Amino acid sequence: MHWRWTVTWALCAVVTCGLLSIWVRWNPDRFSAAAALLGTVIALFGTLSLWAWRAGARRKHSSGGQVADAAEVLARTVRRQWEEEAVLRQLYDPAPLPVVWSDCTRPGICDHRPLVGTSVVCRADDPRELAAAFGGLARRRLALLGPAGSGKTTFAVLLMLALLRTRATGDPVPVLCSLSSFDPARESAAGWLRRRIAADYPALADTEHYGVGVVEDLLTEHRLIPVLDGLDELPERSRAAALASLNDTLPSDTPLVLTCRTDAYVRAVAASGVLTGAAVLEPAPVRTGDALVLLRLATPPGPRQRGWDVLAEHLDRRPGAPAARALTSPLMVALARSVYADHDNDPAELADERRFLAPADIEHHLLDALVPTLYGRARRQSPARSWEPRRALAHLAHLAAGMHTQGTHDLAWWQLYRWTPALAGPWRRALTWASVLCAGLVLAASLCGFVGNAPLPDVLRWYPQSVLEALAFLPVPAIGSLIVLSGRGLPRKSVVAAAVALSGGLTIVPSAWFYYPDASLPLLVGAIGFYVFSLWLVLLGAGLPSPPRMPSRSRPARERRRRQLMRALALVAGVAAISEAVFAGYAIAGYGAVLPSGTVPWGLAIGVTAGIGLAALDWVRDPSTADDVATAASSVRTDRLISLIGAAACAVVFNLPDGVMRAVLASSDPLHTTTYAAVVGLFHGGLIAAVLALAAHSWPHYTIARLLLAARGQLPWRLQPFLAEAHRLGILRRVGPVYQFRHARLQHHLATHAHGLRS
Repeated sequence: MHWRWTVTWALCAVVTCGLLSIWVRWNPDRFSAAAALLGTVIALFGTLSLWAWRAGARRKHSSGGQVADAAEVLARTVRRQWEEEAVLRQLYDPAPLPVVWSDCTRPGICDHRPLVGTSVVCRADDPRELAAAFGGLARRRLALLGPAGSGKTTFAVLLMLALLRTRATGDPVPVLCSLSSFDPARESAAGWLRRRIAADYPALADTEHYGVGVVEDLLTEHRLIPVLDGLDELPERSRAAALASLNDTLPSDTPLVLTCRTDAYVRAVAASGVLTGAAVLEPAPVRTGDALVLLRLATPPGPRQRGWDVLAEHLDRRPGAPAARALTSPLMVALARSVYADHDNDPAELADERRFLAPADIEHHLLDALVPTLYGRARRQSPARSWEPRRALAHLAHLAAGMHTQGTHDLAWWQLYRWTPALAGPWRRALTWASVLCAGLVLAASLCGFVGNAPLPDVLRWYPQSVLEALAFLPVPAIGSLIVLSGRGLPRKSVVAAAVALSGGLTIVPSAWFYYPDASLPLLVGAIGFYVFSLWLVLLGAGLPSPPRMPSRSRPARERRRRQLMRALALVAGVAAISEAVFAGYAIAGYGAVLPSGTVPWGLAIGVTAGIGLAALDWVRDPSTADDVATAASSVRTDRLISLIGAAACAVVFNLPDGVMRAVLASSDPLHTTTYAAVVGLFHGGLIAAVLALAAHSWPHYTIARLLLAARGQLPWRLQPFLAEAHRLGILRRVGPVYQFRHARLQHHLATHAHGLRS
């Protein structure tokens, strides 16, 4: 990491030379306060050596012991995660549906038999049979095909749990990932898989315990079984490319499970070739008798069993009735259970062939009844905590319509900003954040005027400056977003940050010239240079002001507190010592008269403030977590914590060099010395830094989008509790931090009827 050391000390040298040139050429009395502040800034740069050192120290591979420990922890985590999900999906209550899976008979979609292994026939309700069938394959590779609603995802989950329950130490760990977030045009299958697993299981980010490259090592050593769900959920143009990427970037002996609708898989194979070494299975239709047995067992004993008896008698007389054909689908059996088995609805109505002319009519009826039935029951059990069914249905319809518009089956909270015009494009996002900054600056100006008893005309004169600063800020988030969207960023993060900061410095020139017309050109250039430097520090610490592809995957560590505290104290003490030394040097040199007077040791005060800000940034940059699995709610909390800490720390770090700019351009009046510049900078430059830091994280964009959509009545104000309730009721399913509708048909049904359902 030599370039990091070069950047750190080269910038230290440039800033020091700039200070000396100003000191020599102009009145030193006027710049002594600025020089004192700039000495603290040099201390900040010195601490960047910590950044360079840590970046180089992390370039280590995980040891064999670390990889083994990570695999065992991941196995326990995944099993606990999917055992809980199986309970919510009622997969074992009363028992899994006994669907028989066997080799697909379609020609040309399966690899050569010697590469695949023996033929497979297994029942989904027998865990040992599932594990044995998968283990008997030559390369432990499997493609699960079937029409919509045939239980492919359910079979994949049951297989995962079977493998985890029979797993011995050292066996590979099955990990389910939804393919809907994979874009083969932007990244390889192996790269996407590493990123996806790291995001879903943030505990693996604990580099102290597991090393840096543990996810890659787990994949390389075949300690993982990727279970890739929903190839058909990708756009049709991407399916063949995704299949080809799986063959090209993963070794052919990597264990793998893939689910896809049959027709979509056939077309993808025709375009790219078969999945190497994979057995291809399809399910047999559910037998009506098996479906009725399960539905009876799921219904409490008593009078409610009578409805199933009536339906069974009807199906005995009419084996080809619409209800009999509908119940051959695992999805319809699951919906019938949700609508009838746990509620007072009468299943005998399914025997009415005048009302239900075809299986599709029964499907529409069950999909229509699902949400009101589940929310009606929840509201009866807890009226104060559950949503009103009609309102819940309207919100779910809007979610389904929004996901349909975005062309996705994943409800990823960090992508919600795409649903609102105010945040949908780079310049619109920039205008939104500029408006937020302008409102903050106006509020800060009003507050300062109120606290300082400033006359109203003076306060009003600050408002145009706030607008100008917001307009000058506008290109920074816009250019940052455009660089991120281009996918061709500059080679180094520090260089990209410098380019964006320079654009911000150029746009602030008119504002600075307007408010400081008496400043000479060299003075103005030097002051704007400090402003650019402030922006660079913030962008380097927080990242480019654009919504990231993934939220922060882990929060700052809570364990190892003693070591973290010692490191933070050392950082604060070092910056404070350098700052105080600079102030003392100026006093010894005879310039103490223009420094802030009084008994307060200003060098220590400013140094401690800067050190605390840097310590907070250092804490945020080295995340770890106790969360085993990233859920939507936990990832929102994590990103919110890091966003707020980063914003506060960046405000402090920005304030010092920005204060130099204000001290340089201000008069020599003692009120415009270090203290005044620092206070003004906190309410102006600090706000700019905080907004930039917030714009670089997911939670602020999500919050703005959520509030805008809730204000229109399209989403609930408390979105995450609403989604958690829908998941608990079985309307949504959860894969890591992403929610999905229970089935694609349910999403499509709600999206199709969204206009009529909204209130």
